[in-house]
Amino acid sequence: MFKKILFALLISQSLFSQELPLIPQPQSLRLLGGEVKTIAFAPEDLFSDLDGLNAFFDKKSPSVYSLGNPGSIEIRKSANFKKEAYSLKILADKPIQIEASDASGAFYALQTLFQMTSAQNATTLPCLEIVDEPKFQWRGMHLDCSRHFWSVHFVKKYIDYLAMYKMNTFHWHLTDDQGWRIEIKKYPKLTEIGSKRKGTMAGHYNEQRWDDIPYGGFYTQEQIKDVVAYAKARHITIVPEIEMPGHAVAALSAYPELACTFGPFEVEKTWGVFDDVFCPKENTFKFLEDVLTEVMALFPSEYIHIGGDECPKTRWKTCAHCQGLIKEKGLKDEHELQSYFIQRIEKFVNSKGRRIIGWDEILEGGLAPNAAVMSWRGIDGGIAAAKQKHYVVMTPESNLYFDRYQGDPKNEPLGFGGFVPIEKVYNFNPIPEALSVEESKYILGAQANLWTEYIATEKHAEYMVFPRLAALAEVDWGTAQPGNFGQFQKRLVNHMKLLDKKGVNYSRSMFGLSAKVSPFGRNQIMLEFTSADKNPEIRYTTDGSEPTSESPLFPGKIVIPDSEIFKAARFEYGKKISETTTQEFKFGKSTARSVSLKNQPSPKYSGDGAFTLTNGIFGDKNRFGRDWLGFSGTDLEAVIDLSEKQKVESVTASFLQSAGSWIYFPAEVEIFVSKDNLDFKSVGKISASDIEKAGGTITIKFKKQKTQYVKVIAKNTTKIADGKPGAGNAAWLFADEILVN
Repeated sequence: MFKKILFALLISQSLFSQELPLIPQPQSLRLLGGEVKTIAFAPEDLFSDLDGLNAFFDKKSPSVYSLGNPGSIEIRKSANFKKEAYSLKILADKPIQIEASDASGAFYALQTLFQMTSAQNATTLPCLEIVDEPKFQWRGMHLDCSRHFWSVHFVKKYIDYLAMYKMNTFHWHLTDDQGWRIEIKKYPKLTEIGSKRKGTMAGHYNEQRWDDIPYGGFYTQEQIKDVVAYAKARHITIVPEIEMPGHAVAALSAYPELACTFGPFEVEKTWGVFDDVFCPKENTFKFLEDVLTEVMALFPSEYIHIGGDECPKTRWKTCAHCQGLIKEKGLKDEHELQSYFIQRIEKFVNSKGRRIIGWDEILEGGLAPNAAVMSWRGIDGGIAAAKQKHYVVMTPESNLYFDRYQGDPKNEPLGFGGFVPIEKVYNFNPIPEALSVEESKYILGAQANLWTEYIATEKHAEYMVFPRLAALAEVDWGTAQPGNFGQFQKRLVNHMKLLDKKGVNYSRSMFGLSAKVSPFGRNQIMLEFTSADKNPEIRYTTDGSEPTSESPLFPGKIVIPDSEIFKAARFEYGKKISETTTQEFKFGKSTARSVSLKNQPSPKYSGDGAFTLTNGIFGDKNRFGRDWLGFSGTDLEAVIDLSEKQKVESVTASFLQSAGSWIYFPAEVEIFVSKDNLDFKSVGKISASDIEKAGGTITIKFKKQKTQYVKVIAKNTTKIADGKPGAGNAAWLFADEILVN
C-alpha cells in the first residue's frame, strides 16, 4: 500500500513539474510537497539590484546576500557548484534559498524564480528543490543591425529576452553591404557615408522593387559602452562582428581605395552578395587593424567575429595586386588567398589577447590556427572543424535561422524563405553523431541567427524570434528531448502567459494548421493537419469559401481525389483562433505517383522528399518555404512512374529564381519517355531564355504517345556567371511540381 501511495505521489509531482512554466527545463527538479506564499514583491524586483548581486560574488566575504523584503531570499556562495550552476530551494517557513559559486548561477536561479512567480500571477509556490546547470558554454542569439537598424532601447530589450532564457552570448552583426553601424573614430567616413543608403528593397527580392527613402543609423561608442555594460550585468557577453573580406560595400563606399577597382561605390539598397570586397593590400590591413583595435577596446569578449562568409573571388581574379600576392606567397588560388587574409587578421587579433570566430567559409583554403568556426551551411563545416580540434558553434540555417518561415508561408509575414517551425528548432542536437566523444568536446554550443533583410519593425523581429527562442534555450541548456516535444509544447503554452504579460509580439504559428500530404492509392492524396495540442477543432471548406464555426469538422485525415481548393482553420468554442490555411491541389496523371531522384536535394530544402514533385501542390514563388526541393550545384533528374502505360502529351514543371539567394532557373529542361524504364527517348526541350520568359513555370508539349515512365532533367547552372550574385559559386536549383498530362 505504501509503495502505491509513493508511486502516485511521484507521478503527481512529475506531472506538476511538467506543468511549471519553466524554460529551459531544469536538469533536476524535485517537488517536496506543500506550498508557500509567494514572495511579497513584483517579480521584476528580483533584478532591481544586479550591480549589488554581482558585487557580492566579487567579494570574498560575506557569504550571504539577502534580496527583497528582509530575509525573503537568501543567496549563498558555495564552492560546490560549477560555473553557471545553481540550486534553488523553496521550503515551508523558510526564506527561499539560492546557492551558486558565481553571480551568473545566482542570476539564473532568479530567472527560474521569475518565471515561476510571473507566468500565472502565482500567490503560492510549490515547495521544491532545483539543482541546475547548462550543458553548453555558448548559448547564443544573433541580431543583424546592418540590413535594418535597431534602436539602443530595442537592443537592450533583446538582451533582456536572452537573459530570461539563461542565454549568455549576444552576437551583434554590425557591418555589411547595406550599412556600417559602429562609430570608428579614426575613420569617421564609415558612419558619415557608410551608415546611409539611398533606399531599401521593398517586398521580396524576386519582385525587384525599391523605395527611394534614405535609410541610416549607427551606434556611437558611448552607446556601445552602455549596451556592453547592460549585457554584462545580465551575464551576457556581446560578440561583435566586423565583416571581412566580403560584405564590405558599405565600408568601400566610404574608403574606395580599400577595394580592387577603386569604385566609386554606394551603400547597397539590395539584398544579396556583391563582387566588390576588401582587397588584401597593406593599406587594407592597416585599416582593418585600426578598426579592430577600436572594436576590441569597446568589447571585452574573448572572441571577435570577423565574418569570412560569401566572399566572391571575381575582383581578386582580375586584380594585378591579388594575383601578384598569390605568386609571392606561393598560394594555390584565390581560396588560399582568403585563408591568407583571415590568418593575417587572426595573428593581429591574437596579439591583442583575443581570438577570432568566423562563418564556416573560413575553412576554405586552410583554417587559421586558432580560429573558431560558426557552422551555418549545415553541420558539415562544424564537423570538419571539430575533427581539426577547432572550437565550433553550431548555427545551421536548416534549424536555427529565424528569418525562415515558422508556419504556413501564405499566412506569415514576409520572410527570407525556407521553413523552420519550432519543432525543428527543438529537435536540433548541437553535437553531431559523426563526432567521437573527444571531438564533441570542441562543440561550444548553438546559436540562432536573425537576419533582417525582410524584418524592418520591432514587432516583426519579436514575431520571428518568439517562441522559437524558447526552444533554442532548452536545446542550449541541454534539457531538450526531441521525442518529448509534446511535453515542451504544453509547458510553452503555459509559459506564453508570461510573454503576454511582457507584451511580446510572439508568433502563434504552432496553433495554426500545418498541412501534411502523402500518396494514397494510385492517384489520390491523403491530407492531414497538425496543430498544437491533441484533437484541435479544425473546420474546413472545399468550395472556396472561408471556414466558419458551422463548416464541417475536419476528420483528422481526408482523401483528395482531384483538383480542388481546400481551406481550413482552427476554432475554439466557436471562435476562429488561427489564420485560414488555403491549400490548392492541381491533379494530373503524375499526381501521387512514385518518383525516383538521381541526385538527392539538400537536407536544408528537402520538402517532403521526392514526393514534393508529385504532391499536387505548386509552391509560392515569393514565399518559398517547404514546398520546394533545393539542389546545390547538381541537376534535377527525376523519373516518374505512372504505374501503367498511359497516353500523355505534355509536362508542366515549376522552377524558382531568386538571384540574391543564388537560386537560378535551369540552363535547360528536357523531357524523356520510356515504356520499360530502360530505354528513354527525348520528346521535348526548353532553353534558358524560354524558361526565363515563362517565369519558371513551363509546359512542354509533344506528340501524344503511350508511356509509363517520364524523365525530367533540369540542368543546373554549374557555376554562377560573373556579374551575377554569387558569381563563381555553385548555383541552387529549386524545383516544385511536375504535372504530366
